[in-house]
Amino acid sequence: MSVYACIDLKSFYASVECVERGRDPFTTNLVVADPSRGRGAICLAVTPAMKEQGVKNRCRIFEIPGQIRYITAMPRMKKYMEYSARIYAIYLKFISPSDIQVYSIDECFIDLTPYLALYHKTPKETVVMMMDAVYKETGICATGGIGTNLFLAKVALDITAKHVPDHIGILNQSTFRKKIWHHRPITDIWNIGRGIATRLERYNVHDLYGVAHLDESLLYQEFGKNAEYLIDHAHGVEPCTIADIQAYRPKTASLSNSQILFKDYNARDARLVLKEMVDQLALELVARHLVTDAIDLRVGYSKQVTASTGGSRKLFEATNSYRHLSAAFDTLFEETTRQEFPIRQVGIAFGHLETAGERQMDFFSGVLEDDREERLQQVVVGLKKKYGKNAVLRGMSLQPEATARKRNKLIGGHNGE
Repeated sequence: MSVYACIDLKSFYASVECVERGRDPFTTNLVVADPSRGRGAICLAVTPAMKEQGVKNRCRIFEIPGQIRYITAMPRMKKYMEYSARIYAIYLKFISPSDIQVYSIDECFIDLTPYLALYHKTPKETVVMMMDAVYKETGICATGGIGTNLFLAKVALDITAKHVPDHIGILNQSTFRKKIWHHRPITDIWNIGRGIATRLERYNVHDLYGVAHLDESLLYQEFGKNAEYLIDHAHGVEPCTIADIQAYRPKTASLSNSQILFKDYNARDARLVLKEMVDQLALELVARHLVTDAIDLRVGYSKQVTASTGGSRKLFEATNSYRHLSAAFDTLFEETTRQEFPIRQVGIAFGHLETAGERQMDFFSGVLEDDREERLQQVVVGLKKKYGKNAVLRGMSLQPEATARKRNKLIGGHNGE
């Protein structure tokens, strides 16, 4: 029988900030947030000490009770990535990379099956061995989930680990039915969000027991092919393995970029941001030697105004030219955007990516001009790679409402220092 573990680094960002300050996250009140974004800024992490006082992770600064005194740590994504890499290297002392699947910066899945006999340990002892090594070398505490498949390991981490003293949850097919079938809210279950839960409520289903006992034809009618995942998970089944994940290759590829603006933008300034985003993704196409013939635009507005708008377009030919792509997005923006409303979010995507091939030159199609532009883009890519993303910028990025310079310093949308 296969055995998997899911290991999560406890309050990771906040724990790193405590370790860097020589403090204990279990006794230190610390939040990771950017106060320059105002009291509505989201706390990316809070220490276990804060959670014990009722402060929820991902809360906003103004939601922290006034009587709690705490340290505010500016997000440092580069630092967190360094710690994550160090911890991954610790796992590699015990486990082959082919048996580790990184799920996020602070969480990973591990196939323990081949290692139980090697280390002469139980699954729990093996997980404790790795967690202890992480704590000894980095000062970061971890929690774990163990299960007979990836789904059970994840649910054991998310739910049962919180209710045992050693913070290591364990589930198999039998204990899953006893401990998880009737667990509510159902949104605590991995991959079941508020939207899925709302649709299940139409059938008076509020937990996995209800899903397991609902007529499957109704589930397929409601969710289509995705019903298969719900049905499997309702019975504690997950056929996918780490080997399957690592062998997976998507049939189609795409590139995308989106950003939530720091304030409401008018249409003129939002168009400027859009051009910057197209420039960034066009350079990425060049760097990867790819072209696209499908574009997508999404524009979101202030909450008080209206829902998002946007659309997709098929281009006449595949390209990686900023000039052509910018013109296409400009037309799409003009046709689909409610320009009388304040804009707060812009997202773009390139679809149907293909490897760039040689162009057939002639005197009429502008191929010579495209070729010159691509050579220039390649030079820009090289300069940015060597000297940093802000080494070369278009003049538009020096305008007051431009965002590229600031975003180039971010990692994952947060301070990258």
